[in-house]
Parts: sequence; C-alpha cells; structure tokens
Amino acid sequence: MRLLISLITALIILTGLLDSQRSFTAEAQEIGPHFTDIIVTTSDTHLLLFGELQESLTEEMLEALHSGIPIKFLFFVRLILNEPNWPDDELVAIEFSHSLTYDTLKNTYNVEIEETSKKDITAASLEEAQKLLNEIHGLKVIELSKLIPERSYRLKVKADLYKKTLPMSLHSIIPFISWWDLKTDWYTIEFTY
Repeated sequence: MRLLISLITALIILTGLLDSQRSFTAEAQEIGPHFTDIIVTTSDTHLLLFGELQESLTEEMLEALHSGIPIKFLFFVRLILNEPNWPDDELVAIEFSHSLTYDTLKNTYNVEIEETSKKDITAASLEEAQKLLNEIHGLKVIELSKLIPERSYRLKVKADLYKKTLPMSLHSIIPFISWWDLKTDWYTIEFTY
C-alpha cells in the first residue's frame, strides 16, 4: 500500500513538473524573435502560407542598418507528408530571404522580398519597413494537385535573422566560432487536406 501511495505521489509531482515546464516553455517562446498569426490556407491552385515575425530587430541591428549595413532575414519552409507506420516524406523545402536597406540621402527604407519574384518596396518609415520585412504574405508552398486528400501534413517555418561572425582573416585562426546567432525555433502546423 505504501508503494502505491509513493507511486501516486511521484506521479502527481511529475505531472506538476511537466505542466510547469510546458508553461515555462510557452513563456520562453514569447521572448525574442517568434512567429505569430501563422495561417495555412488554399487558393484555387496552391497551398498558401501567411505569417508574421515579432521582436525580430535588435538595437544592434538597427544601429548597423542606419550605418549602411543591410539586414537580411532567411526563411525556411518545409512541407512534410505524415505517413502512418512509414517514414515521413518531405514534399517541399523552400528557402527565401527578405532584405532591408536604409538610404541615408533620401531617409527611406528599401525592402526586397524574394519569394514574390524579387519585389522591391520603398517605405518612408521604419515601422512600415519592419512590417514588410517581417511578413510572409501568401507564399505559394505547393500546387494543390500534388497533395493527397484526407492525408495528414506538417508545415514547418523558421527564420534566421542575424549571424554575427568574426572577420574572415580570424576564421583561419579560430575556425569554428561565431559570436551569436539570432533565429526562431521551428514553428509547426499540422493539418489534413
């Protein structure tokens, strides 16, 4: 009987620890760069992805931008077919970038959005430029004709926002060091088509 009580007590404590870990993880995801408002939908012909990054620009990045150094975000999108009792099948792997530059003479920002045929947009304010930089707006992921109805899929999205590295001459002396990286975790959505 004591063993049963000990096991139940341990199970209750373990459940409490797991719940607190889950809430801590959810809070940790809200600190730093993260995706919000991720939507997977369809057009007449394609599966589309919409989403937005939050907390993507740091003070250091803004200082570099206003000093003439461009900011480049790399986005990674994966579409995976979930096969029961079989290895998952990666259907799509897309990589694209968004770049932000600042024109000191005109006091304007230029955003290059690669996933829509290298679209260049000029913005008058940093807020407008940041919104354009952070948005994934209607990315065509895959043709609907390539999806199998009533099957389960997993769409993953991630962004690499900043990588500060050593000057090239120092990489030969200290080969495997980068100062720090700023990136999001993989954000995953599961759906049935």
